[in-house]
Amino acid sequence: MGEFTEVSKIDELKNGTMRAVSAAGREILLARVGDKYYAADNLCPHMKGNLSQGKLEGTVITCPLHGSQFDISNGRVVRWLKGGLMSKVSRALKLFKDLTVYNVKVEDGRVLVEV
Repeated sequence: MGEFTEVSKIDELKNGTMRAVSAAGREILLARVGDKYYAADNLCPHMKGNLSQGKLEGTVITCPLHGSQFDISNGRVVRWLKGGLMSKVSRALKLFKDLTVYNVKVEDGRVLVEV
């Protein structure tokens, strides 16, 4: 288990938004969906696309580079690449990688991530 590090105040992130933050030398994607906060690696495991520049719909983040999608609540791949032959081959050969997620807690108006 790692240590919890403050990455934001609760009022710094509006519902349905996300941004890149730094915690223990790592670039983390911090997202807020309703009253819940989620944290994951900010770089897509496919080709290191900056996920904070992608699209957030509910708990699904879409990478801006190739359209891979991940559920930030658990890191699981929703879609690997944006269709086509490479997407089918990658899925058939299980070449896709889940997104690393981190534990988040809120205390005294602060958002903390365990890294």
